[in-house]
Amino acid sequence: MTEFQLTRHPHRRFNPLTGEWVLVSPHRTDRPWQGQVEETQRVEQLTYDPDCYLCPGNPRVGGVGNPKYAGTLVFENDFAALRPDTPDGRLQEGQLIVAESERGICRVVCFSPRHDLTIARMSVAEIRQVVDTWVDQYQELGALPFINWVQIFENRGALMGASNPHPHCQVWANEELPNEPQKEAHSQSAYQVEHQSCLLCDYLELELRSRERFVCENDGFVALVPFWAVWPFEIMVMSKRHVTALDDSSDAERTGLASILKQVTSRYDNLFQVSFPYTMGFHQRPTDGQPHNEWHLHAHFYPPLLRSATVRKFMVGYEMLATPQRDITAEMAAQRLRDGGQ
Repeated sequence: MTEFQLTRHPHRRFNPLTGEWVLVSPHRTDRPWQGQVEETQRVEQLTYDPDCYLCPGNPRVGGVGNPKYAGTLVFENDFAALRPDTPDGRLQEGQLIVAESERGICRVVCFSPRHDLTIARMSVAEIRQVVDTWVDQYQELGALPFINWVQIFENRGALMGASNPHPHCQVWANEELPNEPQKEAHSQSAYQVEHQSCLLCDYLELELRSRERFVCENDGFVALVPFWAVWPFEIMVMSKRHVTALDDSSDAERTGLASILKQVTSRYDNLFQVSFPYTMGFHQRPTDGQPHNEWHLHAHFYPPLLRSATVRKFMVGYEMLATPQRDITAEMAAQRLRDGGQ
């Protein structure tokens, strides 16, 4: 009888953070690709673009002018998806048609006055300024009585819907816990109750034994392809020490976070020889005033490139109707990022 092997046979992997499964089909990696191929023409960016609404001194849509900033810049999103002045309201017809108002605040964080930079091309000291800004925003927004979740995220590249190449991210502060953090909150809380320990601390201990899915690490943080990864080259960045949020991290850990973010994004660029597109975001302690010791600070990188800079991963068909599926195993992806992403 044939022995089951993760590297050869179809199987599904459980994501303990969300309680969901991903179908893995490693035998399909040799199939030919005749689908859509993306263009990879590299566009050289100016250090300053007079038409960019995020560059220093330039007007934004609506006429507000940016200051001539030298480090990071934070401002209220001119087209915010959430507003703090939304009136209370609720619509309900039985249990099937339900809507309720949602207050919030949306901000933009420019990483640098330089229009041509990415995290991969910034120095660790420059990225550290961004990390400190994230901490400030998390604390400031989280202290507001009606804010219970602060989502820091970056969409990098036109492929991910970024409307401007200037290095920046967004911070959306929500009144209610959004769907994905809600799944993680439930799983981490349930795990702590059952095991009297942290889910991600225990997971990291398992990964430290094999190191098969490690990509890079330093004293404070580790980057790995999670066992349950959905995206082909998905990475999770985790703090080695149990900290619940960015503001729990020490000075050295914040510098370590800046360093690991540079390493991850540089490996992506080097592996595919292109300014790598991705969505990245932090998951950390909710800001409802509770200690939430079950939470463990981590960030997710979700990149869309499937096997090269010209082949993109789409969620279609079976994945939209049934469950996410991937051909490249987490172990294969981690190996490529370690070997080719230097």
